[in-house]
Amino acid sequence: MICDFQVSSLQFPLTSKRSKTAITSLQLPYNNMIESLVRKNIQQLKPYSSARDEYKGKTASVFLDANENPYGSPLNRYPDPLQEELKRKIAEVKQVPAENIFLGNGSDEAIDLVFRVFCEPRIDNVVAIDPTYGMYEVCANINDVEYRKVALDEHFQIKAEQLLKACDQHTKLIFLCSPNNPTGNDICREEIVKVIEQFRGIVIVDEAYSDFSEQRPFRLDLGKYENLIVYNTFSKAYGHAAIRLGMAFASTEIIALFNKVKYPYNVNELTQQKAKELLAEGMSKICQRINLILDERTTVMQAFAQLPLCEQVYPSNANFFLAKVSDANRIYNYLVDKGIIVRNRNSVHLCGNCLRVTIGTKEENTQLLSALRVYKP
Repeated sequence: MICDFQVSSLQFPLTSKRSKTAITSLQLPYNNMIESLVRKNIQQLKPYSSARDEYKGKTASVFLDANENPYGSPLNRYPDPLQEELKRKIAEVKQVPAENIFLGNGSDEAIDLVFRVFCEPRIDNVVAIDPTYGMYEVCANINDVEYRKVALDEHFQIKAEQLLKACDQHTKLIFLCSPNNPTGNDICREEIVKVIEQFRGIVIVDEAYSDFSEQRPFRLDLGKYENLIVYNTFSKAYGHAAIRLGMAFASTEIIALFNKVKYPYNVNELTQQKAKELLAEGMSKICQRINLILDERTTVMQAFAQLPLCEQVYPSNANFFLAKVSDANRIYNYLVDKGIIVRNRNSVHLCGNCLRVTIGTKEENTQLLSALRVYKP
């Protein structure tokens, strides 16, 4: 496992002079590819100009511009619309320039934005692996964009040529999730690279669970690909799902488009403050918790495989695993009655009779296994 702290230390230590100069804007040679993919109305859009944007770069102490209440400090003022201080702190950890970071109300905001920026409703389409994270399809349906599924094989892998074969002149986006949800495995990196290099559209690699995997994160290769967007989140490895903070890493051109279309104050002040506090504590505690989860993952998966009700436990590179059981619906309901909630994936393509189990604390995992050991078919 390589957590963010370890990646940063291997690349350029955060305390060195090099770290201060290495994080420069990833603005690739611009050949109009991105511009050609953007919806015409978005190209012509005049974005909302927030009160905080208009005096950017100046020092002020009296704020009478935004119709705010002068009382109730410090939460009476609108937050930084571009979260610049927080982005600088994230840049140090993620080793991605602040200019190449978009922050949203969860990763779901960034997922929705790619449809709104690039996909013309009822004309364009997107391609995604199947099964995968359900919000890609939900956002496609909301935005009235055709969603094309390409099935994974029996090992939950995909070939680049299969994805590319599903594309046509109206395909704007390809979605890949690695480690994938709900299958838990890394998607073959070489196949992802082929897709990025051969597709003349936007490739999204969702790395929500990458901190639990040893695969090299694609965000570290942003400088090679102008058509790549990488998602990450504070919900999983960072353990802060409640603050709803998602990240997208991409070229400055794509980040500028996201900032153009997003709502003005999309990340609230409390979320920004909490994220800064978390990062100020350092990465050692986060890495320690990641390692605890990984140790528990091994223990729980081995124990789960020994249960009479278990038919197969699939390999995992995430903080959860997928297991095929004798009767997913019945076992799921049995656990609900015991006050234990897992995810029933029985109705998901290729996941018949499968349960998705998130790794909890040692005590929670013991409670799950104990309940299943006395389960009677």
